[in-house]
Amino acid sequence: MSILDHKIDFAVVLSVTKANPNGDPLNGNRPRQNYDGYGEISDVALKRKIRNRLQDMGESIFVQSNDRKWDAYNSLRERAEANPELEKIFKDKQGSSDEFAKIACQGWIDVRSFGQVFAFKAASKGAGVSVGVRGPVSVHTATSIEPIDITTMQITKSVNSEPGKEKGSDTMGMKHRVDFGVYVFKGSINTQLAEKTGFTNEDAGKIKDALISLFENDVSSARPDGSMEVHKVYWWEHNSKLGKYSSAKVHRSLEVKLKENVNGNDKTFDTHYECILTPLEGLEVQEYAGL
Repeated sequence: MSILDHKIDFAVVLSVTKANPNGDPLNGNRPRQNYDGYGEISDVALKRKIRNRLQDMGESIFVQSNDRKWDAYNSLRERAEANPELEKIFKDKQGSSDEFAKIACQGWIDVRSFGQVFAFKAASKGAGVSVGVRGPVSVHTATSIEPIDITTMQITKSVNSEPGKEKGSDTMGMKHRVDFGVYVFKGSINTQLAEKTGFTNEDAGKIKDALISLFENDVSSARPDGSMEVHKVYWWEHNSKLGKYSSAKVHRSLEVKLKENVNGNDKTFDTHYECILTPLEGLEVQEYAGL
């Protein structure tokens, strides 16, 4: 496997239909919005979904969510210590941070992709670990093309949680959803950081496949199956390590907007939105449809 030797930029266009793409815990779990009313999906949430897809593809993931973990470890430290080479560094007070980072990057694709902060307190028979890894794959926050409308409904339970109690006010709840919205997020893969973490051309292909199928196997009560869909993935591969253009200029070459003179309140991506690419000389773009 060869280390990534050329810069990559990418963009993903997705839609949300009657779902909560990313609840804000500081706002009653309502879908995230900025101060102008545009919907947002945090970069952390997007990376979580990419990790989940990579895990579905059989890749080793360090930061596994509790409801999807494939091993018996209940913490990141336990997962790290299960690696025999990392365990030696944990026990050695003179262990090398660079060696720790190298082993972690070799073992887990999400570490060599997104980076990771390893900050573990000293155990009774070992040393503490404080190692930071910067990953080559950066992901922006997804933002909706238009301000979003949020629908809130009150829900109730039809069964008591505890025995001997009558149904009371604690059985009431709230659910929030975005009726319809089109979001775009962008990102890039940096070759200098790829060299440090050992991120390969093959890893880049796996990231691309994860983006194309981002919402497969991501069902929940807030995101019913089919309520979130990837429509387009744009993938720019430069012909050099530094790239022919800045990521900002590449990302600006894509415009997603409402079509003109389109009637009808029931919006869909195909009928109401269009993606316009401004060609950049010497830089080709690959376009993929979502699954």
